[in-house]
Amino acid sequence: MNLLAELEVEVARVWSEQNDGAHDIWHVRRVWANCQRIADGLDVTVDRDVLMIAAYLHDIVNVPKDDPCRIEAAALSAEHAVAWMAARDLPGQDAVAHAIRAHSYSAAVPCETLEAQVLQDADRLEALGALGIARCFNVAGQMGAGLVHGGDPLAADRDLDDRAYALDHFQVKLFGVAETLNTLPARAMAQDRVAFMRVFQETLAREARV
Repeated sequence: MNLLAELEVEVARVWSEQNDGAHDIWHVRRVWANCQRIADGLDVTVDRDVLMIAAYLHDIVNVPKDDPCRIEAAALSAEHAVAWMAARDLPGQDAVAHAIRAHSYSAAVPCETLEAQVLQDADRLEALGALGIARCFNVAGQMGAGLVHGGDPLAADRDLDDRAYALDHFQVKLFGVAETLNTLPARAMAQDRVAFMRVFQETLAREARV
C-alpha cells in the first residue's frame, strides 16, 4: 500500500463515526489538491510527502468548534500524525508536526517553514468561495446559529454576532482570512473566491431583508 492509500485508510478509520460535512474525507482531499496547486506555482521546491501527510492529518483530531478545547485540536492532530509516522518509521515527523500546528487559525502558531505556509494557505482556501460558504453554513447549523439577521443582514446598525447568524461570519472572520495567505499562488486563487462571496453576501442580504 502506498503512502496516499495508507493516509486514506487512517482518516477513514479515525473518522468512521464522525458526522461533520465540513470536515470529511473530501475536505482533506481538497486541501491536499490545494497544496499541490500552490506548490506547482512556487519557484522553490517543497517536500511533497510532508505536505501530503500534513494535509491528510491536519484535522484528524476534530474537536467541535464550540468546544473549549478547540484551540488544542491542531496540537492533538500533530501528536497523532507523529505517532502514525513513527509507527511506520517515516522521516519528516517534526516538519509535519509543525505544519499541522501552524495551520490553525485560532492557535496562531507562526509558520516557520514553506511547507507550513503552503498547508496553512491550502486549508484557508477552503474557507473561501462557494466551498467556504457551504462549510460556513454547515458549521453554523451544527452550532445552532441562524442564517441571517432579517432586519439588518449586514450589521449596519448592530454588533456582528457570528454565533447567532452565519452570514455575520463573513465579516467577522472569512474576509480577513484572505488577507492572511502567505503565498502568491494562494492569493491568486483566493481573488475569485472572495469576489464570489461578496456577491453572495449582497444577494442574500437583499433577499433576506424584511
